[in-house]
Amino acid sequence: MSKKNILLLCGGSGTEHEVSLVSAKFVEKNLREIGLYNVIVVEIGAPKTNDKTFRILNADGSHGETVEINSKRQLIGKAVIADLNYVVPCIHGPPGETGEIQTYLELISLPYFGCGPEASLVCFNKVTSKLWFNAIDIPNTPFEFLTSIEDAPKAHKLFDEHGKVFVKAASQGSSVGCYPISKKSELDNALKNAFTFSEYVLVEKMVTARELEISTYEFEGKVHASVPGEINCPSAFYSYEEKYNPNSKTTTEIVAPGLSAEVVSNMRGFAIKAFKALKLRHQSRIDFFYTDDGKIYLNEINTFPGATPISMFPKMMENNGHSYLKFISDIIAKDIL
Repeated sequence: MSKKNILLLCGGSGTEHEVSLVSAKFVEKNLREIGLYNVIVVEIGAPKTNDKTFRILNADGSHGETVEINSKRQLIGKAVIADLNYVVPCIHGPPGETGEIQTYLELISLPYFGCGPEASLVCFNKVTSKLWFNAIDIPNTPFEFLTSIEDAPKAHKLFDEHGKVFVKAASQGSSVGCYPISKKSELDNALKNAFTFSEYVLVEKMVTARELEISTYEFEGKVHASVPGEINCPSAFYSYEEKYNPNSKTTTEIVAPGLSAEVVSNMRGFAIKAFKALKLRHQSRIDFFYTDDGKIYLNEINTFPGATPISMFPKMMENNGHSYLKFISDIIAKDIL
């Protein structure tokens, strides 16, 4: 019997293009280790451009021919390359975490790994996700959202109430378009900059807190939440550079030290509640703040968490007793055409 074909999509049109390629190497390695499928890797776009072309990505990193997915669930270039049975959209940011790829795959009834289009879009937008957290009674930091720079007085009011705020472009990842503001004189410029990245801007109270992450995922029919891991960032702001620069001084701990059993239980409960209520699927990394005065705030949800050598998601999953290889193998076996 011939092997079925899995399409691994990576890259994307956002600021996290290059990070997606690193994650894709980890995912590809696991897909090939399963040993049951042909894996075809396609890169979308190119870094630092508006190019959204789909190109075959060869093992040596070079590009092959330009391709597309047709309505017959085929990958086609100059001729039909493969009948597709499954897709793994390993894309951080658009068009993967924004639901665009998933919408097209739903339209042509081609099964895929990860969250659906609506959950992806809701979680990628920092405004809609916080509105959802409020709706399902999960604590999160006080905030305002702006639809234009004319809403700046709302941001100034929040700053006056709390003294320090974060300004965040609503639809960006990896801290792109995010600005910690401790001086009111810096606020308007940060708002203007954030609006260059997104049509909506979130302004939220800045808290002094530990940054904790939980791998939340489906395994053998049940939603699991790992114990929290921790990001230790020596600077006050966990920026894009701190996340991905090889010279970053940021460190991670797979198990956050010194948390009480009650705090861990509450945080895992919030993670599972959010996963189920927002109709997430397969996997998500759910991030929290734990403040100096003992408050838990849900910060954000990543519907396709990073899988780079320093990424927390697969490490926390494995510490929770489940191998990433078995996890992704079981999901594909259940879903594949």
